[in-house]
Amino acid sequence: MIEDTNNNEDSADRYNVPALERGLRILAEFNRHTQVVSPPELARRLELPRSTVFRLLTTLENMGFVQRSEGGNDYRLGLAVLRLGFEYLASLPLNELGQPLLRRLSEEIAYPCNIVVRDWRSIVYVTRVSPQAPASPFVGAVNVGTRLPAHGTVLGRMVLADLSLAQLRALYPEDNLESFSVDTPRTVSALYELLQLDLRRGCAIGEGFFEPNISTIAAPVRDHSGHIVAALGVTINAGRFQDVQLDESRVDAMVASVKRTAAELSRLLNYSPRPAVAE
Repeated sequence: MIEDTNNNEDSADRYNVPALERGLRILAEFNRHTQVVSPPELARRLELPRSTVFRLLTTLENMGFVQRSEGGNDYRLGLAVLRLGFEYLASLPLNELGQPLLRRLSEEIAYPCNIVVRDWRSIVYVTRVSPQAPASPFVGAVNVGTRLPAHGTVLGRMVLADLSLAQLRALYPEDNLESFSVDTPRTVSALYELLQLDLRRGCAIGEGFFEPNISTIAAPVRDHSGHIVAALGVTINAGRFQDVQLDESRVDAMVASVKRTAAELSRLLNYSPRPAVAE
């Protein structure tokens, strides 16, 4: 029996709420690069009457999702969006399951530890824990909700690691990737080769990979399907491990701890490693 796709589309349209869709489209127009937008600009972008946009903005303002800028004519996102975002992050199973594991790891190795997930081409920090007695006065510049480029970060490499070359090309169709340091892969092919190396060793390690004064060790977190759904890692305030007196044996021990913690979180997400196939 051939499925009638037109009927499915008609059914979806029948249950669609145009006013709600327009309000959400207004919220989606705001981002880190477009923090303030005027009603006429929103009307132009969304191809809506100015009166409609005004009513939608008034409703969103009354609910706290947008607020007027200092001049009173333009709008920016309101605190209700922030609260909703934090509620979403807090509702993720990774937070609930990963927080105690991350806290234990951070106290064990005396450095800040993080869990990130991938959102398209970015990573988003969903959990972050710092040791009670840090090894140094370093304070990380990232917090829960911070977004960074996936291909340019060690944690990002880990959440990209199980993508195929075709999937990576679909994600990064451009010829040259944006560069953030001398170590950033310049092409998708170079990125894929690096990811395959990370995948084979079960972790990603970078000294000054994204920022010259930050090094990272990361391991993959997998769910019941076996796919990588997050990366768990430690952040070290040094461009090189030697700069904070971390010798090879100490680094190896930290790598083992990170991999062990990521594997433990994966088991809590019902991941079961496939048994090795005898050759």
